[in-house]
Amino acid sequence: MSDLHTELKKSIIEQLNLEDMEVSEIENDEHLFGDGLGLDSIDALELIVLLEKDYGIKLTDPNQGKEIFNSINTMADFIEKNRTR
Repeated sequence: MSDLHTELKKSIIEQLNLEDMEVSEIENDEHLFGDGLGLDSIDALELIVLLEKDYGIKLTDPNQGKEIFNSINTMADFIEKNRTR
């Protein structure tokens, strides 16, 4: 697991107040929404803020979020290609 994957998991747990969850419980390819981690639309907004605050990435197309926030792997891949910080 890369440092970015671990960093993302820690940030998601902290940002979304998932206090009962450990980094090791989140699989890199697990879906973040729906049947996977069970995040909702409010959580998606928090993830958008996280991308901007921590990585300098602004999402301009809301539909883009569905692809980016599919899993930790898809988020890490997007961040690697687009980060400014």
